[in-house]
Amino acid sequence: MEWFTAMNPATEQVIKKYRPDAAATVQKKLKAGLQAFASWKQTSFEERARILRKAAEILRNRKQEWAELMATEMGKPVAQGISEAEKCAWACEYYAQEAEAMLKPMEVPTDASRSYVTFEPLGLVLAIMPWNFPFWQVFRFLAPNLMAGNTAVLKHASNVPGCALAIQEMMQQAGLPDGVFQTLMVSSAAVKDLIAHPSIQAVTLTGSTEAGKAVARQAGAYLKKTVLELGGSDPYVILADADLDRAAEICVNSRLINSGQSCIAAKRFIVVKDILNAFTERFVALMQEKTMGDPMQEHVDIGPLARTDLRNQLHRQVQRSIQAGARCIIGGKIPKQKGAFYPPTVLTHVKKGMPAFDEELFGPVAAIIAAKDEQEAIQLANQTTFGLGAAVFTRDLQKGEQIAAHQLEAGNCFVNALVKSDPRLPFGGIKSSGYGRELGLFGIREFVNIKTVYMA
Repeated sequence: MEWFTAMNPATEQVIKKYRPDAAATVQKKLKAGLQAFASWKQTSFEERARILRKAAEILRNRKQEWAELMATEMGKPVAQGISEAEKCAWACEYYAQEAEAMLKPMEVPTDASRSYVTFEPLGLVLAIMPWNFPFWQVFRFLAPNLMAGNTAVLKHASNVPGCALAIQEMMQQAGLPDGVFQTLMVSSAAVKDLIAHPSIQAVTLTGSTEAGKAVARQAGAYLKKTVLELGGSDPYVILADADLDRAAEICVNSRLINSGQSCIAAKRFIVVKDILNAFTERFVALMQEKTMGDPMQEHVDIGPLARTDLRNQLHRQVQRSIQAGARCIIGGKIPKQKGAFYPPTVLTHVKKGMPAFDEELFGPVAAIIAAKDEQEAIQLANQTTFGLGAAVFTRDLQKGEQIAAHQLEAGNCFVNALVKSDPRLPFGGIKSSGYGRELGLFGIREFVNIKTVYMA
């Protein structure tokens, strides 16, 4: 039985090893989750909200501790980890306040004496979560599902076992009854059997497109509902009338969120030719100002990537893009230091057919793409198999809104702002970026039985 190893990607030192759950333990946890559902679904919204508000309090009180844990296990700069813990608290508080109204029965006039739609919990939900936002990814699923009356088991990424167990311990401290939320210490190889288990009613995954396809196939074989939030190669379109200083700052910040390891980080910067040089100058200057180093230091902008194999894969994508004709303006070389570090990198002359255009680059690498005009910029933005997020920069807000609402092909389209998730708004993608929604009204209704009640 292979143990889980948490390794510090900045130092390449082993932090701790964790024993995986035995098969009997997994079965016991699934049974506990199913049994807990019978009582949890009967609890009042008031009681569920009380527990989530307590969880929010704990998240804020211990945010430094959680940030340091994230920095140690997957390299997130500690200042960003603090923000992540605070965002988790916000999600808990938001759903504690809004869930009852979101799930209120909906009256529908028909020829019945009364007919309405009610929203009933489904049961035990399996969450398969990634390492890049080890707290936020869990809470954006967990908060709405707990408020909806579901129970949950978490299969977290194998390189953040400490985060997975910390979340479980925190929810117990908040007063969540036994069995309502549990962490399963299992490998990815166990996922197929988990999906097949009769206790599991639905599955949510945040991860790669290939992982999403596998989960969709497995869940489809058992007719189990899925929500998939997968990869992205988000385009940011910079038009000729954009405020270039502001656009460059927002674009750099978006590209470097979580050291560039975010599904909705900006990845392709599509710039109309009239302002290409002016934008590129500003963009490169700001990228060069960013500090790479020890993620435990408050002033550091870019930590290591989560693992050295991921860093090496990113470097291969950069090299293949350069071999295909892209030009590397800054970065592009693996530093001669311990740790999975990769410098801020800017590629220009990027075209379709290159990895920097076609693939998701999960790290601090920006691809600048020239467009002859606005229409070609939009076409280039949409020439991707992904469809998670997109943004457009222009001083003409009416035009920006029209492009975002009707021309960019993505689940989340922003004007003069970086793409981000918000508990109040639905979040998810189209095409190879997945399906279904998390957060907002639509997120909480994903894993409920939308039931018609008809009274003659």
